[in-house]
Order: sequence, then C-alpha cells, then structure tokens
Amino acid sequence: MYDAVDPDDGARVLVDRLWPRGLAKDAARLDEWLKDVAPSNELRKWYGHREEAYEEFAERYRAELADEPGSGALDRLREMAADGPVTLLTATKELDLSHVTVLEDVLRRRS
Repeated sequence: MYDAVDPDDGARVLVDRLWPRGLAKDAARLDEWLKDVAPSNELRKWYGHREEAYEEFAERYRAELADEPGSGALDRLREMAADGPVTLLTATKELDLSHVTVLEDVLRRRS
C-alpha cells in the first residue's frame, strides 16, 4: 500500500479490512477497497501473525472465502482480474505470513 504506483499495476485493490495507518484516503491511489475479501476481525485477532498458527489461519481463512460475504468479494476480485492485471494492496509487512498469500493462492487455483 505504501509502495509507489507502477504503470503496470492495473486495477489497484486494497484487500485489508482496516484502513492503513498514516495514509490519507485521498492519497491512496486505489481503484477499489474490498474489505469483505479480508479475514474477519475475529480471525485476524485470533491469528495475530503468529507463525505457529499460520496453517490453521490459512485453513480458516479459506473457509471464510467460501462463504458470504467473502465469496462475493472474491467473485468481484475475479471479475476485475478477468478484465486485466490486478494489484492486491495491503499494509501488511510480513507478506509470507499474511492473508494476501492465501488470497493469491485461492485466486490462482480457481481462476
């Protein structure tokens, strides 16, 4: 979310439930904010980016994406991807342990 915009980004979509700290909304340069494709507040708080809980987090998050409202937001993301490149934006610093890694995997498997 804090990186410079690249001309090849295509549609820029924020996939976090919370707005990134320290970033003004008018400076965000995004096309859409899909809060419902992010993990629920309950799951996010339970996980807390604990490495030892990542596998269970990923499993629970995939289950959330299979049900509404996650599945509807995921469908919207797929529609956008069908129209061209999509850049998933997040404020997460540890991408390897984030929901974005799981989301990207789900999109690649079912697109």
